[in-house]
Parts: sequence; structure tokens; C-alpha cells
Amino acid sequence: MDEERGWIRTATMISPPVQRGVTVLNQELFRRVIEVIGVRVPSNSTSRFLKILNNDLLNQPKLRNVVEDPETKSFKIVLLNLRVNNLDLDCLSNEIKELIKSEGLHVVRHSIELNYDYWGADEILKAILPEGVESPSSFTQVGHIAHMNLREEFLPWKYLIGQVILDKNPKITTVVNKTDIIDTTYRVFNMEILAGESNMLAEVKESNCRFRFDFSQVYWNSRLHTEHERLIKMFKKGDVFAGVGPFAIPSAKKGCIVYANDLNPASYKYLIENISLNKVNDKIRPYNLDGRIFIKKAIEELDTTSCSKEGTSSSTDANSLVKTSSFRSFDHFIMNLPATAIEFLDAFKGLFKDKEPLFETSKKDLPMVHCHCFSNSETPENDVIERINSRLEHPLQPDAYNFHFVRKVAPNKDMFCVSFRLSRAVAFAHGNTKRKQEADVTSNSDDVIEVNSNSKKLKSEEQNEKNDRFIGLQRELNPRPLAPKARIILLDHGAGVYKRSESFNLRTFFAR
Repeated sequence: MDEERGWIRTATMISPPVQRGVTVLNQELFRRVIEVIGVRVPSNSTSRFLKILNNDLLNQPKLRNVVEDPETKSFKIVLLNLRVNNLDLDCLSNEIKELIKSEGLHVVRHSIELNYDYWGADEILKAILPEGVESPSSFTQVGHIAHMNLREEFLPWKYLIGQVILDKNPKITTVVNKTDIIDTTYRVFNMEILAGESNMLAEVKESNCRFRFDFSQVYWNSRLHTEHERLIKMFKKGDVFAGVGPFAIPSAKKGCIVYANDLNPASYKYLIENISLNKVNDKIRPYNLDGRIFIKKAIEELDTTSCSKEGTSSSTDANSLVKTSSFRSFDHFIMNLPATAIEFLDAFKGLFKDKEPLFETSKKDLPMVHCHCFSNSETPENDVIERINSRLEHPLQPDAYNFHFVRKVAPNKDMFCVSFRLSRAVAFAHGNTKRKQEADVTSNSDDVIEVNSNSKKLKSEEQNEKNDRFIGLQRELNPRPLAPKARIILLDHGAGVYKRSESFNLRTFFAR
């Protein structure tokens, strides 16, 4: 038996010829002829001998275990494992050798010619690059484009690497390499074409939607597909959304109404094209504004705009959004630019300060915030929450947020998403102003009432006056009730990016 003889049954893989130092691809250098041992068996007994020799077959990728006998059609050749290297069949068990002898079978040599097409990209590159280095055969696919991010050590072979990737991936027609860091304004990066066509117009399918865009002008990361799906599952029919891609269009497809904003003019252009491509013209309203302006504009329009019910509008553009006067508030804010999102959480401070009475009367929840971020800390959750708290100035409680790992970006850099509901203190700008109001109230007055859990106190006459003003405002804003569960979602997706100055591009929002 093989075990008794110490033979290892694992097959030896056939490697390409080593060509160290080559910087220009020459496919002829990868021709190789290998000689294997085979057993000539009658054609009508092939299946029987395949079972008998099952553990000793050639079993190599892309190669057959049985080939035609060049001398006669009455026989076929069953090819044996590469460890069988002589006609004496030393590596086979005595039982197998006795069977072959008793059946009168002949053992023969058979030549197999291999070429460049036989091996994969990883095997070819390992035969070319310096010994011991990791093969740079991985890439991100964006439609027909293979996007590589080659380390400096591989740049002398970059065009050869690009050609190999092109040759070995039939669906790839263009190979590009990132040449610098992501641009700080529109979150795009310079790239060079390593091989194939000079065609950056890509079409991608994700979440049952189609997206077209110029990859050199619009940010897209196919590796975030799982995260896109995770968040989209949270959105319900009737929600309203915004952006050029993986959040906005799928949300509109499932019945959400979308307010879409992108600071990048190119992303805005393809947003409009993708709206028509996916036939969601009556679900999305596109914007091309700075993020801070967009937030304010969107919140203002929430008081005067809602979306036509599904199936009631035949309009093919955003004008199908009809006006109402019901109070609405955002359900979700998605800030999916991990490099800078945390820095702009202070934009939420006082965002709804003039709507506090409306929230209290309508019993609506304040929005959820989904903030993507990076961390290279050994304790990433502590690191991220500390940074968030420093921007909000009102600490998140341990049971008030969800900390979700998204993906590993680099060996010492991970991406996360923190989801939390915006607090009243942040949304309504409670703080110094609130404490001043408390100080102005006389604690021993018989006309003082407690109006919230923070023990904010107002005189009853002042409260009645506020209620009267609020009722008047409510009647003015809400002549008709809002449809149940109507929600608004806003997303600024695509190549938009937060600026590090007084303005930024908030990439995703939702509202109710």
C-alpha cells in the first residue's frame, strides 16, 4: 500500500518555466513539454480502469486523465500521477502493478505540450517576479475595468502585469493602476492605463440596478457592495433618498423617494443618467450643491414637499414630487466618506432647533446617523466613539449606538460604521442656552411645571403662550395629514467629499 511505502498522494502542480527579470511579456517563453506515464487500456474498459486507478490519476487542472491512443482507436491511454516517473511503476501499489500485469496492459510514455494559455495570472507572475514576493494578481473589477493599486516595488513590471491580467480575465478589456492618493475635493484619483482599451465608461450591476459612469471621474468601490446591501435593507417603502449610486438607485427601486445630492458635477451628470437608466425618474430628485447648503435646503423642502404615491404618477422626472404641507423629519443620515465623516458631525448641532415643538407633538423620532470611518487603533471602538463624542459634544451612551465592522482596508487600517440616533441635546442645540433658561426660572413659583426629563421648567402662562403659537404654526404647515409611514431619505453619494473648510458634502440622508 502507498501508506506503507510512504508515498504522498497529493499531486504535484505543473509550474510554468521561470523567467526572472523579464519586463516585456513574451508568451513564447512559457512553452513547456512534460512527459507522463500512462497505461494503455481497451476503449470499452476505460471506465473500469478509471475506478481502479482513481487514486493514481494525473488529476491536473485543465488536463484530461484519458487521452486517445495515437496508434489505434481500440485503446485509450489513462494518464498517471506525475510522481509516477518510470515505466516500472515504482510508486504504485503492488496490487495495481499485479493487476496491470495480469490484464496484459502496456505502460507507455505520453508527452503533453503546455503554453502561456495553460497557466493563470498568479502562476505566470510568480515565474517572472523576484522569488519570494507576493504575486500582485488581485484587482477590483468595475464593469470591464480591472483597477489595480500596485506597490512601488512592482512598478518596473507594471505594463507586463497589466497585460497578464488582461489576458487571463476574458471579461476585462481595460487594466488601470492608481497613481496617487484620492483627490480631496471629488474623491477621485489619477490613474494610468496598463493594458487594453482606453475606455473609462463603465457599467456595473449591483442590487438589481445598473449604473453607468466614467470611472476616471466618479468614485466607485465594488468592495463595498455588502455594506450597501446592509444599509439598504434598513430602508422601507415610502422612504426618500439621494446620490449617484449604490444607495440611491436601489432604494428608489424598492419604493423609496430620493433626494440626491453630489458635489462632483460628473457624479451629478451620471446620477441623472442612472435615474433614467433604472426608470426611477418619479422617485428621485437630483441636486448638485455643497453639502451644507443641501442639508438646509432639503430640510426646508421637507415641510412643503412629499412624493406622489406609488403608481399614481406617470411623470418621468422629479417634478412628479407633489407638494403638501405636513411636518416631516429625516429618518436616517448616511455619512459614507470614512476619511472625513466624523469631522463634520458637528453639522448636526442645532439642525432641528426650530422644530422641537413639532417633534414633541408629532411623537416622531429624531433621525438615525450612520457614520463611516477608519481606525488604526488597537481598540477601534474606543477610538471612534471618542472622536465622535468630541464633535457632538454630547457623549454617546454605550447602549445607544451600534459599532459595525465593514472591511479591512489595509494591514493596520479598518473601516467601520457607527449607527446612533441623534440626541435631543444635539439636534435642538440644548446646552448653554438651555441652562440659561433654567437659571431664569424661579424654582419656588406655584406656576412652574416640569416639561421634560431634563427638568426644564417654564411658567405655565409662558407655556400656554408657546402652545398657542405652536398650534397656529401647525395649522399653517399641516392643512392635510401626512400619509402613514411616509419617510424621506437624502443621500449625497458618488464622488462627493467633505471639504476640510467651512463647507462639506454630506453624502447620504434619510427622513420621515
